[in-house]
Amino acid sequence: MTDGTGAVRLATAHDVDAIFDVRIGVRENVLTRAELTERGITREAVLAMIDEASCVWVVEVDSEVVGFSMADAEDACVFAAFVRPDQEGKGLGSVLMAAAEAFLFEHHERIWLETAYASRARGFYERRGWVQVAALADGDVRMEKVVPGRAISPG
Repeated sequence: MTDGTGAVRLATAHDVDAIFDVRIGVRENVLTRAELTERGITREAVLAMIDEASCVWVVEVDSEVVGFSMADAEDACVFAAFVRPDQEGKGLGSVLMAAAEAFLFEHHERIWLETAYASRARGFYERRGWVQVAALADGDVRMEKVVPGRAISPG
C-alpha cells in the first residue's frame, strides 16, 4: 500500500529497532525506552505481535522506516500509530491508519483507540472519521469508528 510518498508493509523482525526509534522520537506522548518497558512494550512483545498476529505495519521513505502502526485484533483497538516528526504532514500517518483500520474491520464492526484530548492526534483521528465517545479520567479520550456506511452512537 502506498500513497506516493511512502510504502506501507507488514513489519518484520528486522524492523523492531526502527519501530522503537520512531516511538521514542515523537513530539507528543513521549515515552522513553525504560517507560515503554514498564508498560510491557518490550522488544519481545513487539516481536510477538509481528510473528503471531501480523498486525504491525511500517511505512518506509527511501527504504527507511519512518512510521508504524499496531492493532490488537482481539480487543478491536488501534494500539499505536506514530510517524517521525521530520516526516509529518506527508500523508504517512493516514496510510498507516488505513492499514490498521482495514485489518480491524476484517474482524469487528466497531473499533476504538485512546488518545490525549489535548493532542494533535485527536484532530488527526477526527479528520479520519473517528468519534469521541468518552472522556477518561486521565485527560485521554476514547474514540470509536464503525464500518464505513454505519452510524456511530456513543456508549
